[in-house]
Formats: sequence, structure tokens, C-alpha cells
Amino acid sequence: SELGGELATLPEEVIEKLNAFLPPNWSHGNPVDIVGDADGDRYVKALNILAECKAVDAVLVMHAPTAISDPSEVAVAVIKSCKDRPRANVMACWVGAEAVAHARHMFSGAGIPSYDTPHAAIQAFTHLIQYRKNQELLMEVPASAPTDFAPDTKRARFLIDAALAKGGGTLNEPEAKAVLEAYGIPTVETHVAPTPATAGRIAMAMKVPVALKILSPDISHKSDVGGVMLNLQGTFEVEKAAHNMEERVKTLFPGARIDGFTVQTMARRPGALELIAGVATDPVFGPVIMFGQGGVAVEIIADRAVGLPPLNMNLAAEVISRTRVSRLLEGYRGRPPINRQAIELTLVQLSQLVVDFPEIVELDINPLFADSQGVLVLDARISVTTARHDAERLAIRPYPKELEEWFTMTDGRKTLLRPIRPEDEPNHHVFLSKLTPEDIRFRFFGLVHELPHSEMARLTQIDYDREMAFVGEIDGPDGKETLGVVRTVTDPDNEKAEFAIVVRSDLKGSGLGKRLLVKMIDYCRSRGTRAIAGQVLRDNPRMLTFVQHLGFIPTRTIDGDIVEVELDLHQGTADRLRSQSVMMAPPG
Repeated sequence: SELGGELATLPEEVIEKLNAFLPPNWSHGNPVDIVGDADGDRYVKALNILAECKAVDAVLVMHAPTAISDPSEVAVAVIKSCKDRPRANVMACWVGAEAVAHARHMFSGAGIPSYDTPHAAIQAFTHLIQYRKNQELLMEVPASAPTDFAPDTKRARFLIDAALAKGGGTLNEPEAKAVLEAYGIPTVETHVAPTPATAGRIAMAMKVPVALKILSPDISHKSDVGGVMLNLQGTFEVEKAAHNMEERVKTLFPGARIDGFTVQTMARRPGALELIAGVATDPVFGPVIMFGQGGVAVEIIADRAVGLPPLNMNLAAEVISRTRVSRLLEGYRGRPPINRQAIELTLVQLSQLVVDFPEIVELDINPLFADSQGVLVLDARISVTTARHDAERLAIRPYPKELEEWFTMTDGRKTLLRPIRPEDEPNHHVFLSKLTPEDIRFRFFGLVHELPHSEMARLTQIDYDREMAFVGEIDGPDGKETLGVVRTVTDPDNEKAEFAIVVRSDLKGSGLGKRLLVKMIDYCRSRGTRAIAGQVLRDNPRMLTFVQHLGFIPTRTIDGDIVEVELDLHQGTADRLRSQSVMMAPPG
């Protein structure tokens, strides 16, 4: 159970089938102990029954040497049974070191996974299940965020640059909260007070109970040094608490620099969970997003999970689901469910923040209050350093927003040309439904009535390092509308990219197709790709003329009806291609 799996419960009919040939003293349940004198025939009979049972996903066949059972003979029988049932999920565990070495070698030769211990076998199986779940997760259409957020990147940039100008290091609590607020993450009202007297005046002006905290770049865990006091009110009480706090911190941590205090509104959120969220930098994977149970005992509880940015709502939900605290989010003992979407959105916002600002090497929000109303940051810390401005900083290349541009078609309509996103799948289905049969035949070299979700997901969820797809999109009466798409897939050596393009028939002559392909040519050239190639049906003369006009040269004919065309990107044709394209127009 610690690995997330569970033993299958055997149905009564399976028990009866096993009773028919197993000794009376067998286990009569799962694990199925077929008794130590079992030969290969008994193993095979039991394995065949279990492999046919729909309640069983996989079978682990185990054997330990005994004086009356030959491990190699049993292995031969099991291997033959597996060959007769190639779709059965069977693993083997023959314990006994040298005594079973030959049997293990036979399993390896037969392509049946074999493990030294049952724990290793179960761990491998759970890895297989997790891989399948991850693949299914990647194929899901990401849920829309509950609210659109437009980060104030200029505000965040000002704060981070100010910290870097001081030599880098750590943004203090108010500065860190200001960066989070710039990305739409709610934070508690916080003010900086350089002296106890100032703290008292601020508290009086706030007219509500406040929390007082020490402000020091050298103290990460304020509670450990008595640097936090709660439920204070009025000038006298706050000023006295600040004097006592300053003296206590100087005694416990004499070397700490004290920049003053923070005065913040007491967060009255009865029943709120204390969570932790943040960013860490892994030496191999780069920035990772972290989530878990927070509070002062966060290191002891050690309940956390990580994910690679960029995150969407689905991926954020998956990170949350891998923590123990996630089970409390559904509500319990009369407590209402926590607003999970607010937590997911916070992780997405943190993901976007670290994508936008490579200077951020560490970020901690602890505690992050979460309840049915949403989330609230009570304390935060951000560490920055000189940035690495390269794509390798992130394990997964984020959405390349810098490639977005506006284009005016010949009918005057403004079209957004941008890289494709996973969220485009629904609109892509609509787009394909509006293509004529001839458009579809020219694009897919055959008639395709409808693409299944698995295929459409592969078209819209791409690896921006190896693939690229640009869509032309307008605001239609029913929302965003896709008008055309061009895509390329590049070989691992970045030598050649294969392209495909399709634009709605009613937009022929609008200039959209040419602009999309020119944009893709320029993109491939900027990446240093040697050539871009594509295949065109011979009975599609309009497309052949179109690509040859842009500099493509026919290189060969395939099966008599497919013409392969290629453009050498190392030739200086960029200026000519750009001069042939229709002028872009800014939004508005």
C-alpha cells in the first residue's frame, strides 16, 4: 500500500477454480500460496486462471528453492504459459541467488521481467502504472483557469531588479509579497516599520488586530527566535511587543541584521489549512514547483510533491493529488471543501512567474492559507541571482509567447498568429469540421471524417523543442476561431524540418496561408535548421505553385502521385520572402 497499489480481491468463481486442483491447505486468497511442493504444471494452472480474471491487472509469480521443486523446471513452464498468453501482465521473482540464477537468465531471454525481491517487482509495476497515468494526463485537454490573470511584469521586474542592484540575495517579506501580488496571488496586507514606534503608529492606523514579525535577511524561520507575535492591537501594545521582540532576537541571534518589523492584518480564516508552495532549483531539472502541507512543522511532516514548469490547471491538480494533505481538501467533520481551483491557479501563477523571471532561484510561501473562500499568502520569501537567459534553464520549454504577432488579412480582419497550445483542441475539432473534403484529402492524403482525442492531442500538445505549429486565430461571434495552421517536426540533429499547412477554403487568397508559411520558414531559419521539406499531392497544382513561389524546389516523386518539395534555409531568401508577405498590423 505504501507504493499506491493494492492486492486484487479474488472472486468466488476464481477461488472455486483454484480449489479444484490446489492442495486443501492453500491460502484460499491473495497472495495465492500454491504450497512449497508445487511443480511447473501447478504453477501454470494457477497462472492461467489468474491471468483470465478481470479483477487482476498483473500477476507476480514467486518461487523459493525447496528440496522437492526444481526452479528451472518451473521457470520453463511459466515461460511457455506466458508465450501462449502474450497480453498477460506477468512478472517473476525467483529468490535464492545462485540457486535460481539459471531460471532468472531464462526469464530475461524470454522477455519476462524478473526481480530479486517482491518489493522490487511491485515497485516496478507501480512505476509502469504511474507512467501510464502520466501519459493519459498529458493527453487531457487542460482545464481553463477559473479566472484570467494578466501579471504586472513591470512591477515584478522593478522589484527583482532592485534586489539585484543590491547584490542579489533575498527579497524581504513585503517585497516578495509585492511580486506575488503582481502575479495575482492574494496576500495579506503588510507594512514595513523601521522602528518600534513606527510599528505602533501603523497598527493604530490599521484599526484592526495585527501580527508583528521581525524583518531580517538573516532569519528564515522567524518563529524559532520569537520573531512573530499575533493578535496585537493599538499603539502601546504593538510598540512594547516590538521592543521585546528586538531584544529577544538580539539575544538568540546576535549576528542577525535587523531591518525593522512588518505589521500585517491578522488573517481571520477559521478552519483554513496551512499549506506551503514555492520554487526550488534542481541541478539537473532546473526550476521545480513545490507544494505540500505547511506550517511551523513543515520539515517534520515532510509532505510535499514537485512538478516541472510550465504548469497548467491539470498538471497543477496532479501535483496536489500526490500529497497527503490533498485528502483534507475535500472537507471533513463538518468542514467545507477547500477551493482547490484557487490552489491550482496559485501553482500555475508561480509557474508563470518562474518562467518569466529566470533570476528567481528559490521561492517559499509558508503558510499559504486555503479554505472555501480561496487562498491567502501570510509569509513569503524570494531568492534571486543573476539570470541564465537560455532555454536549457527549464526542463520543459514553456509556451513561446514572444512568437505571437498580429496580421491583417486582405479583407481587413486582424488575425493573431501564435504557437499552438493544448487548450486549442476543442477549436481544432471545429476547424477540421469546417474544412472541405478536398482540403482534408490534400492535408491528410485521404478522407478523414474525425480525429479521435488521442490523435488531436498529439497535434495540439507539442514539444516546442522538436515541433512547432502556428495557428491563425480571430475573435468570432462564438469565441476564438481557428482559421489555419502550419506545423513542422524537426529531426533530432536539426537538419531538416517537415512541414504541413492547411487553411480554410473560404480564406484562399486572404494572404493567411502565405504569412503562416513564411512565419514558419523564418522560425526554422532562426533555429539554424538546414532545410524545410514537405509532401504535396501531384493533383494539387495550386499548392505546388504556392510553395515553388516561396522558393521550394521539387526533389523527388513518391509512388507516382506525391511530390516532395524542399527549401534550403541557408540560402539568403529571407528578405525576398518577407517582401512578398502582407504587412502585419498591431492589435487594436
